[in-house]
Formats: sequence, structure tokens, C-alpha cells
Amino acid sequence: MAGQDDSLATFLARAERVLARVEALLPPAVPAPDWNAAFAFRWRKRGGIAGTTGWLQPVAHASTIQLDDLHNIGNQKAQIEQNTRQFVAGRPANNVLLTGARGTGKSSLIKACLNQFADQGLRLIEVDKADLADLPDIIDLVAGRPERFVVFCDDLSFEEGESGYKALKVALDGSITAQSDNVLIYATSNRRHLLPERMSDNTSYKHDEDGDLHPGETVEEKISLSERFGLWLSFYPFKQDDYLDIVAHWLATFGCTPAQIEEARGDALRWALQRGSRSGRVAWQFARDHAGKRA
Repeated sequence: MAGQDDSLATFLARAERVLARVEALLPPAVPAPDWNAAFAFRWRKRGGIAGTTGWLQPVAHASTIQLDDLHNIGNQKAQIEQNTRQFVAGRPANNVLLTGARGTGKSSLIKACLNQFADQGLRLIEVDKADLADLPDIIDLVAGRPERFVVFCDDLSFEEGESGYKALKVALDGSITAQSDNVLIYATSNRRHLLPERMSDNTSYKHDEDGDLHPGETVEEKISLSERFGLWLSFYPFKQDDYLDIVAHWLATFGCTPAQIEEARGDALRWALQRGSRSGRVAWQFARDHAGKRA
């Protein structure tokens, strides 16, 4: 009888050691979102032997850019500001796709909207393209909350067959589940239709007897995602005067005088020529460099 007790005790001790090792391999428990910690959040993933889990990580130091900092995109700014105003007020609003030239303020405009409406309950959740398959989980996590959430997908472009393409398509309006009324998706891309367009796609176009042009199935599939966004905003390269206006704004923000700003025009144009772009991003980068050297 004593021998059986010793064997059982030995077995239980070994089992406890095995369980301790298994627990050490498991990822820590996913923290519940701290909605008071920040206005912006990132969707993060953590893997382990039990699978991959995701959670919302507060962004401690979010961008402070304001709508007034964004110049020469007045029409786009007015449209997204109005759409976001409707959203935070609980009125109908659209998902937004911002497309066009790089460095023209697409992402900055979304961040500026957060700063404009954060005190009215707007929150931002940034999701990487690789994690778009988790959109249903994210939407379930925030459904029923009093805040209004913009899911921010930056610099989207898909290759054919990527899982994130289908997930985003379903999240926009293709699911049997009704869309949560406190969630919108704002996405930016350099591609209008988010997928690469090839010459071979044009062979699927057909003409009817009246000469009307009808896209084939390949083209229809490529435009079906972008058409699910209710509001399209297009951005174009800046003219020289527009670029210099943005340079002047940022130089003034960094403390340069009007005379110093005027003096910097030639350097600003040479900087843009070297970079091959007259964009808002290039203007901001020049202003940082120029103002930093003068300090």
C-alpha cells in the first residue's frame, strides 16, 4: 500500500513539472483594452503553441498633426472632415478610400481627423495588411462601445490571391453579419483598385451592339473591392507653388522668420529635385533639415 502511494506521489510530481513547463511556453494572457489609455490603438499579434492571439495596444505617442497643417488638399480635407463629423455624431457615413500620389497627405489626413474629433469620442485602430483577416475579431471587440472607431489600413496594395483582400472585402459589406454602426474603415493606397492592373486584363473587355464597353470578370473582380468604399478621395502631385507653400508653413512652424523662409526657396527646390518629388512629405523633410541646421 505504501509503495502505491509513493508511485502516485512520484507520478503527480512529474505531472506538475510537465504542466509547469507547458505553462512557461504559453503566451501571457491577452490584456483587455484600456480604452482610457489612448485615442489611437494598434492591432498586435502574439503567437505560441496554443495559436496566435491578437490584442489592441494603446499608442502612447500618436501623431499630433492638425487639419490646418495640411495645405493644397482643401477639397479632400473638406470631404473627409464632413464624413467623419457625421460619423461621430451618430449619423450615416461612408468607408473612405484615399488614393493617389505618394507623400500628398493621405495618411496624415486620417491622423488629423483623429486629433480633430478625439474629444467627441473618435478612436483610431491601425491594422497592418497582414492582419486584415482579423477584422471580424476587431469589430466584435469594439461593437457596443460608446466610442466611434475608424479602422485605419495604410498603404494598401494586394497581389492576387492574398487572404487580406478577401477579408477586407467581406468586412466592408460582404458578410452575413450586419456592419457595426460604430466602425468605419479608412484606407490609403497608391493604387486606385488596390490590385495590380495588367495589359492582359483589357482583353476581357467586350462590346455590345451599341458599342458600349463592358468589363470582363477579371476586371470586375479587381474593381469590386474599391467600389465597396462609399467615398473615394484622389490625391495628385503638387505644383511648384503648392510645394513651396507647404515648405513655408513647416518652416514657420519650426520658428523661421518670413525673411528666412524666402531665402530658403532655392534650397527647397533643389531638395525636391534631388528627391524627384514635390510632395508634402518632401516639404516637411526639407523644413526639418533646414530649420535644424539653422538652430
